[in-house]
Amino acid sequence: MRVRVLTYNIHRAIGLDRRFRPERIASILERHAADIVLLQEVDEGVPRSSERDLARDLAEALGYPHRAVGHNVTLRKGRYGNATLSRFRILSERNIDLSIGLWRRRGCQHTAIALEGRSARRRLDVFNLHLGLSARERERQVALLSRSHELAGLAPDVPCLVAGDFNDWRSRLTPLFVEGLRFRSATDHSRGSQRPILTYPSFFPGGGLDRIYYRGPLRLLTARRCRLRLSRVASDHLPVIADFELE
Repeated sequence: MRVRVLTYNIHRAIGLDRRFRPERIASILERHAADIVLLQEVDEGVPRSSERDLARDLAEALGYPHRAVGHNVTLRKGRYGNATLSRFRILSERNIDLSIGLWRRRGCQHTAIALEGRSARRRLDVFNLHLGLSARERERQVALLSRSHELAGLAPDVPCLVAGDFNDWRSRLTPLFVEGLRFRSATDHSRGSQRPILTYPSFFPGGGLDRIYYRGPLRLLTARRCRLRLSRVASDHLPVIADFELE
């Protein structure tokens, strides 16, 4: 069974031209037709995004029957966080609080997804996160995630993805996932390399901030960043798309 996953920091659907254009995000997502979409910086009820519920609107526009939203930051009016859209049924979901001290509130949206194929049903655990701007903060956030009962309770042979905006410019978190938590990186250029697919800033990428790690009986088929011209202006990040085969 094959599964396509896409992770994308949509920057509240406000592009580099400072225009709120959710239809551009929808067009990019539609082009890649992922089975599971992991979004970060998703507004709900915020004036800058016309007080719209972006997770709901994108899910409905693109025909995703299932979604889960983890709101991390509450503003004077509205809130925002991470959203997971899925063509498959979501069995359970919880927003894991990764906030550290007085830094901006951060979170990781966990969803348990039922992958239903022709002959079998398998569960895929997906962690959609957005980490902080400080290296020390990010390391502590990974430690919090690793101790969460959602991740700590998973055996290494259970299909699992951790993806999103890691803000990890120097790949300092890669050893924590690969050596400490037994994940493999889908977004490094070659096995054993720490040269990630570059996604930020979208108009001239110099940093690999958006990453996908995977574990268990998943075989990586392809991983790439979006090369649509529209994606250079729709957000300050480029989306990453990865195809997996469930073994």
